[in-house]
Amino acid sequence: MSIDRRIGILGGTFDPIHRGHLDIASQAEAALGLTRLFVIPANVPPHRPQPFASSYHRFAMVALTVSERPGWRASDLELRLSAPSYTSTTLLRFHDRGYGPAELFFVIGADAFVDIGSWKDYPKLLEFAHFAVVSRPGCPVKTLPAQMPQLAERMVPATPHPSSSTEPAIILIDAVTADVSATAIRRARAEGQTISGLVPPKVEQHIEQHGLYTSTVPGRRESDRQASPAAGRLHGQSGQAS
Repeated sequence: MSIDRRIGILGGTFDPIHRGHLDIASQAEAALGLTRLFVIPANVPPHRPQPFASSYHRFAMVALTVSERPGWRASDLELRLSAPSYTSTTLLRFHDRGYGPAELFFVIGADAFVDIGSWKDYPKLLEFAHFAVVSRPGCPVKTLPAQMPQLAERMVPATPHPSSSTEPAIILIDAVTADVSATAIRRARAEGQTISGLVPPKVEQHIEQHGLYTSTVPGRRESDRQASPAAGRLHGQSGQAS
């Protein structure tokens, strides 16, 4: 019996959201037959420097991105918390909303997954959902079993209809994804270079309209210091998982 709900979760700072993020999510969606994908901007990322753009702008860019993708939803689940945004906490909140671990697929690039040993609640958090790991430039998933031998037995190839009795696994998705980084995009903006093609057109327009990333100093512009409560209103809903 196959799972009726296959829920993808893509978390990140999204400062800004870019083609690399979209490729990772799209490849996971296609490989696993996801029925819905939540894109969740982090409020206070525990493993990265503080974001350059405010949570208001980062959520707005995510909302603009998913507006043209059926089944994708922008969620302010983490933005409504003042605490650091831990994946384990987010996955448990999905459990509280009635989703079982076998229904959840946390989507992540292979380059980020190799550092999972430093994440809060590791290794227990690997029981909270499937981890759908997608190849990134310079970090193909086929190298992960050798890089992470302690987890190799849990790594399996992607299948479009996982069994409802399947225990949470590390699902490897070998696919081509754009060699794009938020750091390079911010640098290009600060140097007055084009970012066309690196981010969705609506995101590029938002960045230009609000003058984001024209400085290398986080939050320098007044628009980057706006409070975040309006984030949910931008998407026309609370952003809660459903």
